[in-house]
Amino acid sequence: MQCFVYASQRKADTYLWLAERDAFDALPEPLALMLGELRFVMEVRLDAQRSLPVENTQQVLDHLRAQGWHLQLPPQETLAAANQLAYNHKLHDDRDA
Repeated sequence: MQCFVYASQRKADTYLWLAERDAFDALPEPLALMLGELRFVMEVRLDAQRSLPVENTQQVLDHLRAQGWHLQLPPQETLAAANQLAYNHKLHDDRDA
């Protein structure tokens, strides 16, 4: 699958993958607002055999096919979100005890 990668000018190390070049109308409005201006980075042929350094290739392909886009967040934001989720679960667990 041919795909197109854009860098967010507002959020460092955040990339938007699109199934069609400049198909920004596929994005939910809140996401488009969060990303701000986007800069084209590269065009790449992506298939299940290609390994990506940060993202799960199959997940990217699934998102591109289902919704036309995939959001790649910086690794530290992904970890921060996971930590926040674990913290919230701990709070709920402590309350239930």
